[in-house]
Amino acid sequence: MYRILLVDDDHDIVGALKIYLQNPDYELFCAYNGEQAVAAVEQGIEAGSPIDLVLLDVMMPVMDGPAALVEIRKLSNVPVIMLTAKSEDADKVLGLDLGADDYVTKPFVPAELLARVRSALRRYKRLGAANPQEEEATATLVLGGIELNDAAKKVTVDGEAVALTPKEYDICYFLMQHPGRVYSPAAIYEAVWGAPSYGCENTVAVHVRHLREKIEINPAEPRYLMVVWGRGYKMGGAR
Repeated sequence: MYRILLVDDDHDIVGALKIYLQNPDYELFCAYNGEQAVAAVEQGIEAGSPIDLVLLDVMMPVMDGPAALVEIRKLSNVPVIMLTAKSEDADKVLGLDLGADDYVTKPFVPAELLARVRSALRRYKRLGAANPQEEEATATLVLGGIELNDAAKKVTVDGEAVALTPKEYDICYFLMQHPGRVYSPAAIYEAVWGAPSYGCENTVAVHVRHLREKIEINPAEPRYLMVVWGRGYKMGGAR
């Protein structure tokens, strides 16, 4: 059973989300502003029944989505999908910068919403955040000074551990599995998020930028994570 928190000040939108997410495997909770959302996440942790996914609107009274996201990230690495209007590109990037995993634009396409929800839950589970006993032990990957141990979900660079978010880790793991091969943002999104891309360039670009800042000595002159202009990204050995 997955516990999903729906957060929007528009009661009609929350009602629509409840209809779209009707599933015997989902237990749905509702909040109507950012403060209620943060409180719900905190209460779930304290009760030993943590929230597994948050759908979080951007524009809300009392506490807006970005402010709530900052507070949620102090409590948990629970996946957060931001709910944005099509014209809110700046809000999408801000949400990703603050630690959101993905976003869905309003009005919702039900198939897209469900795909992104399933993907977020699947990746969260695979990374062991929800069910550590179900982690899959696989071989360690090494590329230059980067070492990735998938059993421990640990990445080190030149012997020093780096703290990656789940999505940063997944991108690093995916690209390290295919060194030297160039992948478009859409291909990376579909492989890592496990859902159709639906215009994913900003999402992938923000996560790649954050990953580069953590694994490169000088992100402006990367040794490992390269941009191939007009084509996408690749992992190469240290130069």
